[in-house]
Amino acid sequence: MIEIDGNHLSLDEIQRIVRGFESVNISHYGMRTIEQSHERLERIISQKKPVYGINTGFGVFSEQRIPESDSSQLSRNLILSHAVGTGDPLPDEIVRASMLIRANTLSKGYSGVRVQIIQALLDMLESNLIPVVPSQGSLGSSGDLLPLAHMALVFTTDEQDREEESGWAKLKNVRMTGKEAMQKAGINRLILGPKEGLAITNGATFSAGIASLVLIDLEYLWQVANAALALSLEAVKGCSDAFDSRIQLARGHHGQIQTAEQVCRLIEGSQFVDSTGRVQDAYSLRCAPHVHGALLDTLNFCKEVIGTEINAATDNPLLFEDDIVLSGGNFHGEALGMAMDFAGIATAELASISERRIFRLTDERLNFGLPPMLVDYEEAAGLNSGLMMPQYAAVSLVLENRTLATPDSVQSLPTSAEQEDHNANSMTAARHAWHILRNTTHVVAIELYTAARAIDLRIRQEPGVRLGIGTKSLYEQIRQAVPYQPGDALWGPEIEKIHNMIEKKQFNL
Repeated sequence: MIEIDGNHLSLDEIQRIVRGFESVNISHYGMRTIEQSHERLERIISQKKPVYGINTGFGVFSEQRIPESDSSQLSRNLILSHAVGTGDPLPDEIVRASMLIRANTLSKGYSGVRVQIIQALLDMLESNLIPVVPSQGSLGSSGDLLPLAHMALVFTTDEQDREEESGWAKLKNVRMTGKEAMQKAGINRLILGPKEGLAITNGATFSAGIASLVLIDLEYLWQVANAALALSLEAVKGCSDAFDSRIQLARGHHGQIQTAEQVCRLIEGSQFVDSTGRVQDAYSLRCAPHVHGALLDTLNFCKEVIGTEINAATDNPLLFEDDIVLSGGNFHGEALGMAMDFAGIATAELASISERRIFRLTDERLNFGLPPMLVDYEEAAGLNSGLMMPQYAAVSLVLENRTLATPDSVQSLPTSAEQEDHNANSMTAARHAWHILRNTTHVVAIELYTAARAIDLRIRQEPGVRLGIGTKSLYEQIRQAVPYQPGDALWGPEIEKIHNMIEKKQFNL
């Protein structure tokens, strides 16, 4: 059982809950801070002073006073009016991650919500009841209003309790109305109180949910990409000097050092590497520690940003001791947007350099003695296309990444009659980083597949010559999944098997 309190949620725990379906509950400390915060809210309401979002309208209507008797309707109206997202539904795991992060941030004790609000989200996670949330429409300021409103439709209601206003959800992979899903799961839908609608929807939570999963997967992909690099180095009988620790230490970048260390471990014992007498290799091999390493350094920076965000109070206003209410902008997703832009750029570069190695492996002028396009034997060239088209597919994905990696956080348009005159665009940045990661995973899968075929042909040329300890293990894992085929074949499903092995983190590195 994992416990949350708004302060200590980690990326590892997100993975265990979202993908591993571990149970989650509110800690005793978290329960106490939530209750104290709600008591603080009730005292503030009793003072009958104008407080944004509690007894006023929202955004451009912040100066409009709302009677206390209408506070529940105010919260409900916020949910209904903001649920205007569009686009394909977000993947289930993104919605689960976002629900968890929202529950955690509300547990921090600055939002004034009742315990029941947070417990409903956790009960939905436990039942794997997943709101259907459109992927487009959020600016990341004032947080991810639209997707959070779609999430809230499912577990909140009003006196009328109209099914057509309950949104959509999936329960046991069956799509139904939110009301029906909650009834079947045995979870009560809640009528919101003062500020609760605002507290649920205020914050760049879906941006953070996407970002968390991107970083979790990107860390593993970095390791696989290093392994693909090592296998390509073997296939072209490359030079190991560029990976010498003395070179890396002379520059000092942490990611570069770690990348080179992993490659050296993988190629240890190789009889192919350093067997030609070449002085140095092309940049896609020689400078790979610098490119792969820059990704790791970027990843570590982004983990610090996202680790802070998933434990942050992000709604507005916030309630403090002595019944002080402060209105600010913790919902603004600029830090998230920038981090996801950085992650997207670094990941796009990982795909770019991987594709350059795929190109070298398939070009007979650059692969040092292997057949063109890695056909089974040179006389088969023409009748067989070999791996011409997998490289073509990799190029397409790399080009798409270059468009997707254009920074989103620098893009802003005003909303709400200029009250919200600078927006973060963080969810678009996170969605693009997610897409770039998926593209890059496929490019790395193509490199693994291509390098393994090149190794087959190299071993045929030089039987008895050994691979490195790590690269031999990697090669055998690939060949166990997809045996070598001599002539042209349906390469796509085989590459997809390698792709799935990466996504499921099945490679033993």
